[in-house]
Amino acid sequence: MTGPAALVLAGSRPGAPDPVALAEGVAHKALVDVGGAPMLARVVEALRQAGSGTIAVSANEPAVVALAQALGCIVLPTGRGPSASVAAAFDRLGAPMLVTTADHALLRPEWIHDFLADTPDDADVAVLLAHRDAVERALPGTRRTYLKLADGGWSGCNLFLLASPRAEAAIATWSAVEADRKRPWRIAARLGVGTLWRYATGKLTMTEAIAGLGRRIGITAAAVPARDGLAAVDVDKPEDLRQVRALVA
Repeated sequence: MTGPAALVLAGSRPGAPDPVALAEGVAHKALVDVGGAPMLARVVEALRQAGSGTIAVSANEPAVVALAQALGCIVLPTGRGPSASVAAAFDRLGAPMLVTTADHALLRPEWIHDFLADTPDDADVAVLLAHRDAVERALPGTRRTYLKLADGGWSGCNLFLLASPRAEAAIATWSAVEADRKRPWRIAARLGVGTLWRYATGKLTMTEAIAGLGRRIGITAAAVPARDGLAAVDVDKPEDLRQVRALVA
């Protein structure tokens, strides 16, 4: 059975060079070797094994474009930010569509299967998140960024499902949040007074936060807990790359 189409974000951010790419001497970190294959190739292979029939790569670095083509992927140009790249892919591929990143070098087909199985049937959008306890059990000593809520710390897993056409509203909100990144009060206002109050008083759980944001924009959104804490481990820093290579070895 063919699974959802998939998008791999592999764009280059403007400004300072990526520290992983710089340390490895490559044009983009998607090209960095992990276990004998570029990270992008590992991600694409995991998606294929999970049943994704159509895989698109959003890229603007020529070497990454060439690799994506060699892997048999559709290549899409990057937008001005991640949300614009996702919007362009959603226009092309439609729903349902998985979204992940080229630096998710540990991505496994079973994580994708579990994510799809655990996503509620009525969800328009779902996001995979790992609880801090699960991450630290899977990889003691790893340094991740956690959002602390009433039910503990949570880390993103770079895996999203745009399950229905209504997910377009979530992409539009993401775009607005990117535009307001230097005006945090506007971002906070999108959550509503009630949600902010529950967060400030330590009563807001991650499930409630995601569901509440979905209601604010008129969709059903779900936070899906990862079964394996390693799903939260991507390659943002050279230290991450060392850990990932050790795990793969």
